[in-house]
Amino acid sequence: MPSSDPVGDMIAMIKNGNSRKMRRIEVRHSVLKEGVAAALKREGYIEDFKVIQDEKRKFIKTMHVYLKYDIDNRQVITDIKRISKPGCRVFRPVSEFGRVLDGLGIQVLSTSKGILSDREARRQKVGGEMICKVW
Repeated sequence: MPSSDPVGDMIAMIKNGNSRKMRRIEVRHSVLKEGVAAALKREGYIEDFKVIQDEKRKFIKTMHVYLKYDIDNRQVITDIKRISKPGCRVFRPVSEFGRVLDGLGIQVLSTSKGILSDREARRQKVGGEMICKVW
C-alpha cells in the first residue's frame, strides 16, 4: 500500500530502529530520502547509507541506512521529528530558522540548492521547507 508521507515513514523507521539499537534499517529509495540521509551523514548523525538496485526488478531500489552509536553503545540520535507534513507544509526564510536545543541539534531543509542542514543553509543564505529536526 503506497504511503502518503514516505519521508515521514523513513523518519519513523530511523527512530524505531534507533530505539531498538539496530545497526541497519531498510527503506524504499527516493531522491528526497537519499538527500535527507546524506544531510544526516554530513552532520554525523548516521554512519552511512547505500542505495541498492534490486536484481529481479530493475526499477525498484532500496536504501540501507546504517545507524550510528558511540563507544558506550548509546544512540547518537536522541530524537528525530517530522516538521513539514503533506497536509501542512512549513517554509522558513534563513532569518527565521531558530536553533534546535540551542545549537546541539539540526534541522534538515529542502532548499533550491538541494537538501541541506540548517547550518549549511545559513552559510549559503537560503531558506526552504523544514523537513525534520534531529538531536
